[in-house]
Amino acid sequence: MPVTAQQALSVYTQADLLYTQDQVEAALTRMAAEISAALHDSDPIVLSVMTGGMIPAGKLLTQLHFPLQLDYIHATRYTGKTQGGTLHWLVKPTYPLHDRVVLVIDDILDEGLTLAAIVADCKAAGARAVYSAVLVDKLHDRKNGMRADFVGVSVADRYVFGYGMDYKGYLRNAPGIYAVKEEAN
Repeated sequence: MPVTAQQALSVYTQADLLYTQDQVEAALTRMAAEISAALHDSDPIVLSVMTGGMIPAGKLLTQLHFPLQLDYIHATRYTGKTQGGTLHWLVKPTYPLHDRVVLVIDDILDEGLTLAAIVADCKAAGARAVYSAVLVDKLHDRKNGMRADFVGVSVADRYVFGYGMDYKGYLRNAPGIYAVKEEAN
């Protein structure tokens, strides 16, 4: 069910702040250092997963001081809902991935189904290696074995928003990582 901007604002003002903007920026800087150490000589293609991965990717890319190519992919299971459904592919990469190192950047690793499908698709396209980076790793045991190579922060199994993650289409721009109050879902 769609929400209004006023309803989203109400959720935002009542939400629990899990990580401040400074804490998220520090996590992104650490991630960038880890990514740089691992991929600086690999001439990677970086795939930002739209729409949630846009903010983490933008923040990370300015801290990666080595040659790379940037592209995006759009695959989603949420389409404005609070729970994932069927995977929908909206846009696949435009660069050929054959024999390339690929870094997939997304906002959150929840159940891992979207990220696992993207990684599998990159491998099927002939990528030499595929790495994944997520700003947020949700702590629970429903991940089907999927793990990200680079992780910013971990959160409890709650509905979170901010820094790319949304609440029913809103609040991706929130300056921190917030958890929705349980009754607001």
